[in-house]
Amino acid sequence: MKKRFLRYLLYVFIIIALLVAAIAWFLDPYRPDEAAMQAMKSGNGVKVEEVEGLIIFEGGENNPPGVIFYPGGLVGPESYAPIARLLALSGHRTVIVKMPMNLAITGVDRADDVLKGYPKETFVIGGHSLGGVMAARYAAVHPEKVAGVFLLASYPDQKGNLKESGLPVLSLIGSRDGVMNRTEYEKARQFLPDHTTYLAIPGGNHAQFGSYGAQKGDQPAVISPEDQWQQTTALLRGWMKSVLDIPGK
Repeated sequence: MKKRFLRYLLYVFIIIALLVAAIAWFLDPYRPDEAAMQAMKSGNGVKVEEVEGLIIFEGGENNPPGVIFYPGGLVGPESYAPIARLLALSGHRTVIVKMPMNLAITGVDRADDVLKGYPKETFVIGGHSLGGVMAARYAAVHPEKVAGVFLLASYPDQKGNLKESGLPVLSLIGSRDGVMNRTEYEKARQFLPDHTTYLAIPGGNHAQFGSYGAQKGDQPAVISPEDQWQQTTALLRGWMKSVLDIPGK
């Protein structure tokens, strides 16, 4: 009886160990590459600070609006430092929100931590891939808290329905994105306002909105990561200017 019980415990232990290993493997994020880690360093006109799960990028001046950025699913948040740094250099305080288990679905309301820290400032919210989906959900529930929503290689689901929100929305994709489901992307237009701005970066792909290397299923980009970051931030800046030019914003 004792040997049988010990054998049973051994089987249970092995099963638990295998489950833990499987979960750890599944939740192992894409990690920021060297370019991302260089962009995480303060200097050359940008201050980078990590405070309670937020990575804050500030330039010499703060021009409205600020930017709240939700990372893609299973992507290390530092991977978006190159874009955040470029935005900060142009005067837009940019805050990358770290998510539990690197999944934005576990921290949809974490934008509140940013807004509480800067109660008198105007912010737009958005993100990459899954991060954009969850940013849309936040904005759909709290349209009064943000000035607009941007979606990078992303689209809203029904819980992130922004159709009647009155918020300006930017939908930006790479023309060679091999990860995003194009059929679902088109269907999701029903959840976006009629005045949504749809743009594409020629030659850009899914992963190069961040800086974490190649992503499974993606198509190779025909432009450099630096080019895609520059184009992304330029388009975001132009869109944000139009957001502030809207009466009442």
